[in-house]
Amino acid sequence: MTYDVILIGSGFGSLSAAALLVKQGLQVCVLEQANYPGGCASSYYRKGYMFETGATTLVGLDEHMPLRYLLDKLELEIPVRKLDIPMQVHLPNGQTLMRYQSLPEWVREAERVFGKHQQRAFWEHCLRISKQVWQVSLQQKSFPFSNFRDVWHSLPHIRPGQVRLLPVAFQTVEQLLKQYGLLENQLFVDFVNEQLLITAQNYMGEVNVLFGATALCYTLFGNYYLDGGLINLVTPLVNYITGEGSAVLYRQTVRQVLPDQDGYQVQTNTKSFRSRFIISGLPLNNTQALFSDSKVQQKLAPYLLPSAKLNGAFTMGLVLQGLPPQQVLHHQVHVPEGLPQIKSKSVFVSFSHPKDTLRAPEKQIVASISTHIQDPERQIIRDKKVLEDAIIEVLVAAGLIKAENIVYRQSATPGAWQFWTERAFGMVGGYPQYRNIKPWQMKDARLDQKGAYVCGDTVYPGQGISGTCLSGILAAHKLLQDHF
Repeated sequence: MTYDVILIGSGFGSLSAAALLVKQGLQVCVLEQANYPGGCASSYYRKGYMFETGATTLVGLDEHMPLRYLLDKLELEIPVRKLDIPMQVHLPNGQTLMRYQSLPEWVREAERVFGKHQQRAFWEHCLRISKQVWQVSLQQKSFPFSNFRDVWHSLPHIRPGQVRLLPVAFQTVEQLLKQYGLLENQLFVDFVNEQLLITAQNYMGEVNVLFGATALCYTLFGNYYLDGGLINLVTPLVNYITGEGSAVLYRQTVRQVLPDQDGYQVQTNTKSFRSRFIISGLPLNNTQALFSDSKVQQKLAPYLLPSAKLNGAFTMGLVLQGLPPQQVLHHQVHVPEGLPQIKSKSVFVSFSHPKDTLRAPEKQIVASISTHIQDPERQIIRDKKVLEDAIIEVLVAAGLIKAENIVYRQSATPGAWQFWTERAFGMVGGYPQYRNIKPWQMKDARLDQKGAYVCGDTVYPGQGISGTCLSGILAAHKLLQDHF
Protein backbone atom coordinates (compact mmCIF):
# COMPACT_ATOMS: atom_id res chain seq x y z
CA MET A 1 0.00 0.00 0.00
CA THR A 2 1.61 3.24 -1.17
CA TYR A 3 0.77 6.83 -0.20
CA ASP A 4 2.29 10.26 -0.63
CA VAL A 5 2.49 10.76 3.14
CA ILE A 6 2.12 8.39 6.08
CA LEU A 7 1.43 9.90 9.48
CA ILE A 8 2.21 7.86 12.59
CA GLY A 9 -0.40 8.37 15.29
CA SER A 10 -3.70 10.24 15.09
CA GLY A 11 -3.05 12.85 17.76
CA PHE A 12 -4.27 16.35 17.03
CA GLY A 13 -0.93 17.40 15.54
CA SER A 14 -0.96 14.49 13.08
CA LEU A 15 -4.57 15.06 12.08
CA SER A 16 -3.95 18.79 11.59
CA ALA A 17 -0.99 18.08 9.30
CA ALA A 18 -2.83 15.29 7.47
CA ALA A 19 -5.88 17.43 6.74
CA LEU A 20 -3.77 20.34 5.43
CA LEU A 21 -1.80 17.97 3.16
CA VAL A 22 -5.01 16.39 1.89
CA LYS A 23 -6.24 19.88 1.03
CA GLN A 24 -3.14 20.26 -1.16
CA GLY A 25 -4.10 17.13 -3.10
CA LEU A 26 -1.78 14.59 -1.44
CA GLN A 27 -2.85 11.04 -0.63
CA VAL A 28 -2.21 10.43 3.04
CA CYS A 29 -2.63 7.55 5.45
CA VAL A 30 -2.84 8.01 9.22
CA LEU A 31 -1.85 4.92 11.22
CA GLU A 32 -3.25 4.71 14.75
CA GLN A 33 -2.51 1.96 17.28
CA ALA A 34 -5.74 2.51 19.26
CA ASN A 35 -9.35 1.84 18.30
CA TYR A 36 -10.27 5.51 18.03
CA PRO A 37 -8.54 8.74 16.91
CA GLY A 38 -7.30 11.79 18.76
CA GLY A 39 -4.49 10.59 21.01
CA CYS A 40 -4.41 12.80 24.11
CA ALA A 41 -7.21 15.00 22.72
CA SER A 42 -10.00 12.48 22.51
CA SER A 43 -12.79 10.76 24.44
CA TYR A 44 -13.67 7.14 25.13
CA TYR A 45 -16.85 5.27 26.02
CA ARG A 46 -17.13 3.23 29.21
CA LYS A 47 -20.06 2.02 31.33
CA GLY A 48 -22.44 4.15 29.26
CA TYR A 49 -20.48 7.41 29.73
CA MET A 50 -17.99 9.42 27.67
CA PHE A 51 -14.74 10.19 29.47
CA GLU A 52 -11.97 12.47 28.22
CA THR A 53 -8.72 10.68 27.38
CA GLY A 54 -6.43 13.52 28.40
CA ALA A 55 -7.07 17.15 27.47
CA THR A 56 -10.27 18.73 28.78
CA THR A 57 -9.92 22.41 27.83
CA LEU A 58 -10.48 23.85 24.36
CA VAL A 59 -8.71 27.08 23.42
CA GLY A 60 -7.45 28.40 20.09
CA LEU A 61 -10.50 29.60 18.20
CA ASP A 62 -9.69 33.31 18.49
CA GLU A 63 -8.24 35.31 15.61
CA HIS A 64 -4.53 34.62 14.97
CA MET A 65 -4.69 31.31 16.84
CA PRO A 66 -3.85 27.87 15.37
CA LEU A 67 -7.20 26.09 15.69
CA ARG A 68 -9.01 29.03 14.09
CA TYR A 69 -6.45 28.99 11.26
CA LEU A 70 -6.88 25.24 10.72
CA LEU A 71 -10.68 25.27 10.66
CA ASP A 72 -10.75 28.29 8.34
CA LYS A 73 -8.32 26.62 5.92
CA LEU A 74 -10.44 23.46 5.86
CA GLU A 75 -13.72 25.41 5.87
CA LEU A 76 -14.93 23.44 8.89
CA GLU A 77 -17.09 24.53 11.80
CA ILE A 78 -17.54 22.79 15.14
CA PRO A 79 -20.56 23.36 17.41
CA VAL A 80 -19.00 24.70 20.61
CA ARG A 81 -20.34 26.31 23.75
CA LYS A 82 -18.38 29.38 24.83
CA LEU A 83 -17.62 29.39 28.55
CA ASP A 84 -18.54 32.58 30.41
CA ILE A 85 -15.88 31.88 33.06
CA PRO A 86 -12.95 29.71 31.91
CA MET A 87 -11.82 28.51 35.35
CA GLN A 88 -12.14 28.81 39.11
CA VAL A 89 -9.06 28.41 41.31
CA HIS A 90 -9.27 27.24 44.92
CA LEU A 91 -6.21 28.65 46.67
CA PRO A 92 -4.25 27.12 49.58
CA ASN A 93 -5.62 29.71 52.05
CA GLY A 94 -9.21 28.66 51.30
CA GLN A 95 -10.02 31.61 49.03
CA THR A 96 -11.42 31.12 45.54
CA LEU A 97 -11.00 33.32 42.51
CA MET A 98 -12.60 33.37 39.09
CA ARG A 99 -10.38 33.40 36.03
CA TYR A 100 -12.50 35.73 33.90
CA GLN A 101 -11.76 36.08 30.19
CA SER A 102 -12.19 39.86 30.25
CA LEU A 103 -8.88 41.46 31.27
CA PRO A 104 -10.51 44.25 33.35
CA GLU A 105 -12.68 41.71 35.21
CA TRP A 106 -9.72 39.43 35.78
CA VAL A 107 -7.51 42.25 37.07
CA ARG A 108 -10.21 43.30 39.53
CA GLU A 109 -10.48 39.71 40.74
CA ALA A 110 -6.71 39.32 41.02
CA GLU A 111 -6.46 42.58 42.94
CA ARG A 112 -9.24 41.45 45.29
CA VAL A 113 -7.38 38.26 46.18
CA PHE A 114 -3.70 39.13 45.80
CA GLY A 115 -3.74 42.87 46.49
CA LYS A 116 -3.53 45.77 44.06
CA HIS A 117 0.24 46.04 43.87
CA GLN A 118 1.28 45.75 40.19
CA GLN A 119 -1.39 43.21 39.25
CA ARG A 120 -2.72 45.31 36.37
CA ALA A 121 0.73 46.05 34.98
CA PHE A 122 1.81 42.40 35.25
CA TRP A 123 -1.24 40.99 33.47
CA GLU A 124 -1.27 43.66 30.76
CA HIS A 125 2.38 42.81 30.09
CA CYS A 126 1.68 39.06 29.92
CA LEU A 127 -1.37 39.40 27.68
CA ARG A 128 0.48 41.66 25.25
CA ILE A 129 3.24 39.05 24.94
CA SER A 130 0.74 36.20 24.61
CA LYS A 131 -1.10 37.88 21.74
CA GLN A 132 2.17 38.60 19.97
CA VAL A 133 3.36 35.00 20.40
CA TRP A 134 0.27 33.52 18.76
CA GLN A 135 0.37 36.01 15.92
CA VAL A 136 4.08 35.48 15.26
CA SER A 137 3.68 31.68 15.38
CA LEU A 138 1.45 31.77 12.31
CA GLN A 139 3.43 34.50 10.58
CA GLN A 140 6.70 32.57 10.89
CA LYS A 141 5.76 29.02 9.97
CA SER A 142 9.39 28.26 8.99
CA PHE A 143 10.54 28.68 12.61
CA PRO A 144 12.52 27.08 14.23
CA PHE A 145 15.07 27.21 11.43
CA SER A 146 17.00 24.09 10.42
CA ASN A 147 18.31 25.14 6.99
CA PHE A 148 18.96 28.26 4.94
CA ARG A 149 15.65 27.88 3.11
CA ASP A 150 13.80 28.44 6.39
CA VAL A 151 15.66 31.72 6.95
CA TRP A 152 15.01 32.84 3.38
CA HIS A 153 11.29 32.10 3.61
CA SER A 154 11.03 33.90 6.95
CA LEU A 155 12.48 37.22 5.74
CA PRO A 156 9.33 38.57 4.03
CA HIS A 157 7.33 37.88 7.22
CA ILE A 158 9.54 39.73 9.70
CA ARG A 159 7.66 42.38 11.69
CA PRO A 160 8.92 44.78 14.41
CA GLY A 161 6.83 43.00 17.06
CA GLN A 162 8.72 39.76 16.45
CA VAL A 163 12.04 41.35 17.37
CA ARG A 164 10.53 42.75 20.58
CA LEU A 165 9.76 39.19 21.72
CA LEU A 166 13.41 38.14 21.70
CA PRO A 167 14.40 39.46 25.17
CA VAL A 168 11.58 37.62 26.98
CA ALA A 169 12.97 34.30 25.72
CA PHE A 170 15.92 34.95 28.06
CA GLN A 171 13.80 35.99 31.07
CA THR A 172 12.10 33.53 33.42
CA VAL A 173 8.64 34.06 34.88
CA GLU A 174 10.29 34.18 38.30
CA GLN A 175 12.43 37.11 37.13
CA LEU A 176 9.33 38.80 35.73
CA LEU A 177 7.58 38.53 39.10
CA LYS A 178 10.65 40.05 40.73
CA GLN A 179 10.62 42.86 38.17
CA TYR A 180 7.05 43.72 39.18
CA GLY A 181 7.70 43.33 42.91
CA LEU A 182 5.44 40.28 43.17
CA LEU A 183 7.93 37.63 44.25
CA GLU A 184 7.30 38.28 47.96
CA ASN A 185 3.57 37.69 47.53
CA GLN A 186 3.58 33.98 48.44
CA LEU A 187 -0.10 33.42 47.64
CA PHE A 188 0.45 34.83 44.16
CA VAL A 189 3.65 32.80 43.70
CA ASP A 190 1.77 29.59 44.58
CA PHE A 191 -1.02 30.54 42.17
CA VAL A 192 1.38 31.27 39.30
CA ASN A 193 3.36 28.07 39.83
CA GLU A 194 0.32 25.78 39.79
CA GLN A 195 -1.17 27.62 36.80
CA LEU A 196 2.09 27.22 34.87
CA LEU A 197 2.10 23.52 35.66
CA ILE A 198 -1.19 23.06 33.76
CA THR A 199 0.13 24.35 30.44
CA ALA A 200 3.92 24.86 30.57
CA GLN A 201 4.41 21.70 32.67
CA ASN A 202 6.95 23.40 34.93
CA TYR A 203 7.46 26.13 37.52
CA MET A 204 8.38 29.81 37.26
CA GLY A 205 12.11 29.35 37.78
CA GLU A 206 12.35 27.23 34.61
CA VAL A 207 9.69 28.66 32.30
CA ASN A 208 10.73 31.60 30.13
CA VAL A 209 8.36 34.53 29.77
CA LEU A 210 7.79 33.86 26.07
CA PHE A 211 6.02 30.60 26.88
CA GLY A 212 5.07 31.47 30.45
CA ALA A 213 3.03 34.54 29.55
CA THR A 214 1.18 32.48 26.96
CA ALA A 215 0.57 29.73 29.50
CA LEU A 216 -0.70 32.11 32.16
CA CYS A 217 -3.01 33.95 29.77
CA TYR A 218 -4.88 31.09 28.13
CA THR A 219 -7.97 31.91 30.21
CA LEU A 220 -7.89 35.44 28.75
CA PHE A 221 -8.78 34.00 25.35
CA GLY A 222 -11.98 32.23 24.32
CA ASN A 223 -12.47 28.94 26.19
CA TYR A 224 -15.00 26.49 24.81
CA TYR A 225 -16.85 23.29 25.60
CA LEU A 226 -17.76 20.62 23.04
CA ASP A 227 -20.76 18.39 23.69
CA GLY A 228 -19.85 14.71 23.64
CA GLY A 229 -16.24 15.41 24.49
CA LEU A 230 -13.14 16.28 22.47
CA ILE A 231 -13.68 13.29 20.20
CA ASN A 232 -16.11 15.62 18.43
CA LEU A 233 -13.26 18.01 17.69
CA VAL A 234 -11.25 15.16 16.22
CA THR A 235 -14.02 13.48 14.19
CA PRO A 236 -14.50 16.37 11.71
CA LEU A 237 -10.80 16.17 10.80
CA VAL A 238 -11.00 12.40 10.33
CA ASN A 239 -14.10 12.83 8.17
CA TYR A 240 -12.38 15.50 6.12
CA ILE A 241 -9.34 13.27 5.51
CA THR A 242 -11.34 10.17 4.57
CA GLY A 243 -13.91 12.18 2.63
CA GLU A 244 -11.15 13.33 0.27
CA GLY A 245 -10.07 9.75 -0.46
CA SER A 246 -7.27 9.39 2.06
CA ALA A 247 -7.20 6.89 4.95
CA VAL A 248 -7.22 6.73 8.74
CA LEU A 249 -6.50 3.16 9.87
CA TYR A 250 -6.85 1.82 13.42
CA ARG A 251 -5.14 -1.00 15.33
CA GLN A 252 -2.02 -0.32 13.29
CA THR A 253 0.91 -0.11 15.70
CA VAL A 254 4.00 1.09 13.83
CA ARG A 255 7.02 -1.03 14.70
CA GLN A 256 9.70 0.27 12.35
CA VAL A 257 10.39 2.94 9.71
CA LEU A 258 12.92 2.02 7.04
CA PRO A 259 14.25 4.47 4.44
CA ASP A 260 14.44 3.22 0.87
CA GLN A 261 15.37 4.71 -2.49
CA ASP A 262 12.02 6.37 -3.12
CA GLY A 263 10.90 7.18 0.40
CA TYR A 264 10.06 5.03 3.42
CA GLN A 265 8.73 1.62 4.34
CA VAL A 266 6.56 1.49 7.43
CA GLN A 267 6.10 -1.81 9.22
CA THR A 268 3.11 -2.17 11.55
CA ASN A 269 1.94 -5.08 13.67
CA THR A 270 -0.05 -6.45 10.70
CA LYS A 271 0.99 -4.77 7.43
CA SER A 272 3.65 -3.00 5.42
CA PHE A 273 3.13 0.45 3.90
CA ARG A 274 5.20 2.68 1.63
CA SER A 275 5.24 6.43 1.23
CA ARG A 276 7.33 9.23 -0.23
CA PHE A 277 7.11 11.21 3.01
CA ILE A 278 6.54 10.42 6.66
CA ILE A 279 5.37 12.46 9.67
CA SER A 280 5.63 11.07 13.18
CA GLY A 281 3.08 12.45 15.58
CA LEU A 282 4.52 10.40 18.45
CA PRO A 283 6.67 11.82 21.28
CA LEU A 284 10.31 12.22 20.31
CA ASN A 285 11.32 9.36 22.65
CA ASN A 286 8.96 6.99 20.80
CA THR A 287 9.88 8.40 17.39
CA GLN A 288 13.58 7.70 17.86
CA ALA A 289 12.86 4.05 18.62
CA LEU A 290 11.03 3.60 15.28
CA PHE A 291 13.79 4.76 12.95
CA SER A 292 16.55 2.36 12.04
CA ASP A 293 18.46 5.18 10.35
CA SER A 294 21.35 5.97 12.72
CA LYS A 295 21.50 9.56 11.43
CA VAL A 296 17.92 10.19 12.51
CA GLN A 297 18.63 8.66 15.92
CA GLN A 298 21.74 10.79 16.35
CA LYS A 299 19.92 13.97 15.35
CA LEU A 300 17.11 13.28 17.79
CA ALA A 301 19.35 12.31 20.71
CA PRO A 302 20.16 15.89 21.88
CA TYR A 303 16.46 16.74 22.10
CA LEU A 304 15.26 13.77 24.13
CA LEU A 305 14.26 14.28 27.75
CA PRO A 306 14.48 11.48 30.33
CA SER A 307 11.64 10.56 32.67
CA ALA A 308 13.23 12.61 35.46
CA LYS A 309 12.46 15.78 33.45
CA LEU A 310 8.94 14.77 32.42
CA ASN A 311 5.48 14.56 33.94
CA GLY A 312 2.95 11.79 34.10
CA ALA A 313 -0.49 12.00 35.62
CA PHE A 314 -2.86 10.24 37.93
CA THR A 315 -6.28 10.57 36.34
CA MET A 316 -9.77 9.90 37.62
CA GLY A 317 -13.21 9.78 36.08
CA LEU A 318 -16.29 10.27 38.22
CA VAL A 319 -19.96 9.98 37.38
CA LEU A 320 -21.98 12.28 39.62
CA GLN A 321 -25.70 12.48 40.32
CA GLY A 322 -27.63 15.12 42.26
CA LEU A 323 -24.92 17.74 41.75
CA PRO A 324 -26.29 21.29 41.24
CA PRO A 325 -25.59 22.80 37.76
CA GLN A 326 -22.05 24.12 37.67
CA GLN A 327 -21.49 27.82 36.96
CA VAL A 328 -17.84 27.01 36.16
CA LEU A 329 -16.78 23.75 34.48
CA HIS A 330 -13.00 23.86 35.07
CA HIS A 331 -11.41 24.08 38.52
CA GLN A 332 -7.92 23.94 39.92
CA VAL A 333 -7.73 23.04 43.61
CA HIS A 334 -4.51 23.69 45.53
CA VAL A 335 -3.37 21.01 47.96
CA PRO A 336 -0.65 22.75 50.04
CA GLU A 337 0.13 19.64 52.11
CA GLY A 338 0.54 17.54 48.94
CA LEU A 339 -1.33 14.40 47.94
CA PRO A 340 -0.26 11.06 49.47
CA GLN A 341 2.33 9.01 47.59
CA ILE A 342 2.90 11.57 44.81
CA LYS A 343 3.09 14.90 46.74
CA SER A 344 1.32 16.80 43.97
CA LYS A 345 0.09 20.19 45.20
CA SER A 346 -2.89 20.76 42.92
CA VAL A 347 -5.75 18.88 41.30
CA PHE A 348 -7.48 19.87 38.06
CA VAL A 349 -11.12 18.91 37.56
CA SER A 350 -13.40 19.44 34.56
CA PHE A 351 -17.15 18.84 34.75
CA SER A 352 -19.28 17.98 31.74
CA HIS A 353 -21.80 20.64 30.78
CA PRO A 354 -25.17 20.06 32.51
CA LYS A 355 -26.93 20.24 29.11
CA ASP A 356 -24.55 17.74 27.47
CA THR A 357 -26.53 14.50 27.32
CA LEU A 358 -24.00 12.92 24.95
CA ARG A 359 -21.50 12.31 27.77
CA ALA A 360 -23.98 11.40 30.52
CA PRO A 361 -27.77 11.02 30.81
CA GLU A 362 -29.80 13.97 32.00
CA LYS A 363 -29.22 14.88 35.68
CA GLN A 364 -25.83 13.14 35.67
CA ILE A 365 -22.42 14.71 35.16
CA VAL A 366 -19.01 13.29 34.26
CA ALA A 367 -15.96 14.76 36.00
CA SER A 368 -12.44 14.38 34.57
CA ILE A 369 -9.73 14.78 37.21
CA SER A 370 -5.96 14.86 36.88
CA THR A 371 -2.89 15.65 38.94
CA HIS A 372 0.77 15.73 37.95
CA ILE A 373 3.31 13.04 38.77
CA GLN A 374 6.95 13.97 38.31
CA ASP A 375 9.37 11.37 36.93
CA PRO A 376 6.57 8.93 36.01
CA GLU A 377 8.93 6.03 35.24
CA ARG A 378 10.01 5.86 38.88
CA GLN A 379 6.83 6.95 40.66
CA ILE A 380 5.10 3.71 41.52
CA ILE A 381 1.59 4.15 42.93
CA ARG A 382 1.10 1.16 45.20
CA ASP A 383 -2.42 1.86 46.38
CA LYS A 384 -4.71 3.65 43.94
CA LYS A 385 -7.60 3.71 46.38
CA VAL A 386 -5.65 5.77 48.92
CA LEU A 387 -4.95 8.38 46.25
CA GLU A 388 -8.52 8.26 44.92
CA ASP A 389 -9.92 8.81 48.41
CA ALA A 390 -7.52 11.69 49.05
CA ILE A 391 -8.53 13.45 45.82
CA ILE A 392 -12.23 13.00 46.57
CA GLU A 393 -11.62 14.44 50.03
CA VAL A 394 -9.95 17.48 48.42
CA LEU A 395 -12.91 18.03 46.08
CA VAL A 396 -15.41 17.64 48.91
CA ALA A 397 -13.49 20.12 51.08
CA ALA A 398 -13.50 22.60 48.19
CA GLY A 399 -17.29 22.29 47.98
CA LEU A 400 -17.22 20.93 44.44
CA ILE A 401 -18.87 17.58 45.15
CA LYS A 402 -20.30 15.49 47.96
CA ALA A 403 -19.33 11.88 48.49
CA GLU A 404 -22.97 10.82 48.05
CA ASN A 405 -22.97 12.37 44.55
CA ILE A 406 -20.60 9.67 43.25
CA VAL A 407 -22.25 6.79 41.40
CA TYR A 408 -19.15 5.51 39.58
CA ARG A 409 -15.41 6.11 39.73
CA GLN A 410 -12.31 4.90 37.94
CA SER A 411 -8.65 5.90 37.91
CA ALA A 412 -5.43 5.37 35.99
CA THR A 413 -1.72 5.65 36.81
CA PRO A 414 1.14 6.59 34.42
CA GLY A 415 1.66 2.84 33.95
CA ALA A 416 -1.89 2.45 32.67
CA TRP A 417 -1.44 5.51 30.45
CA GLN A 418 1.73 3.97 29.00
CA PHE A 419 -0.04 0.65 28.44
CA TRP A 420 -2.98 2.17 26.55
CA THR A 421 -1.16 4.90 24.61
CA GLU A 422 2.40 3.48 24.45
CA ARG A 423 3.75 6.97 25.15
CA ALA A 424 7.22 6.73 26.69
CA PHE A 425 7.13 6.60 30.52
CA GLY A 426 3.38 7.29 30.45
CA MET A 427 4.29 10.94 29.80
CA VAL A 428 1.51 13.52 29.48
CA GLY A 429 1.37 17.21 28.61
CA GLY A 430 4.33 17.22 26.25
CA TYR A 431 7.84 18.35 27.11
CA PRO A 432 8.04 20.80 30.02
CA GLN A 433 9.60 24.21 29.44
CA TYR A 434 13.17 24.61 30.71
CA ARG A 435 15.10 27.88 30.89
CA ASN A 436 18.20 26.45 29.25
CA ILE A 437 16.19 25.45 26.14
CA LYS A 438 15.34 28.51 24.07
CA PRO A 439 12.59 28.36 21.39
CA TRP A 440 15.10 28.21 18.54
CA GLN A 441 16.80 25.25 20.27
CA MET A 442 13.65 23.14 20.37
CA LYS A 443 13.15 20.38 17.82
CA ASP A 444 11.82 21.70 14.55
CA ALA A 445 9.60 19.69 12.21
CA ARG A 446 12.35 18.01 10.19
CA LEU A 447 13.80 14.63 11.11
CA ASP A 448 16.27 13.91 8.31
CA GLN A 449 16.26 16.82 5.82
CA LYS A 450 14.91 14.39 3.18
CA GLY A 451 11.31 13.42 3.69
CA ALA A 452 10.71 12.64 7.37
CA TYR A 453 9.05 15.10 9.74
CA VAL A 454 7.69 15.21 13.28
CA CYS A 455 4.87 17.00 15.10
CA GLY A 456 3.04 16.65 18.41
CA ASP A 457 3.39 17.84 21.97
CA THR A 458 7.15 17.24 22.37
CA VAL A 459 8.30 19.49 19.50
CA TYR A 460 8.10 23.23 19.06
CA PRO A 461 5.73 24.50 20.34
CA GLY A 462 3.87 21.41 21.62
CA GLN A 463 1.55 21.34 24.63
CA GLY A 464 -2.17 21.80 24.69
CA ILE A 465 -4.54 21.51 21.74
CA SER A 466 -3.51 24.93 20.37
CA GLY A 467 0.20 24.17 20.52
CA THR A 468 -0.18 20.66 19.13
CA CYS A 469 -2.36 21.97 16.32
CA LEU A 470 0.36 24.52 15.53
CA SER A 471 2.98 21.75 15.44
CA GLY A 472 0.92 19.99 12.75
CA ILE A 473 0.54 23.21 10.79
CA LEU A 474 4.32 23.73 10.85
CA ALA A 475 5.09 20.14 9.83
CA ALA A 476 2.73 20.36 6.84
CA HIS A 477 4.14 23.77 5.90
CA LYS A 478 7.75 22.58 5.96
CA LEU A 479 6.98 19.42 3.98
CA LEU A 480 5.25 21.48 1.27
CA GLN A 481 7.97 24.15 1.37
CA ASP A 482 10.70 21.52 0.93
CA HIS A 483 9.19 19.43 -1.84
CA PHE A 484 6.39 21.24 -3.69
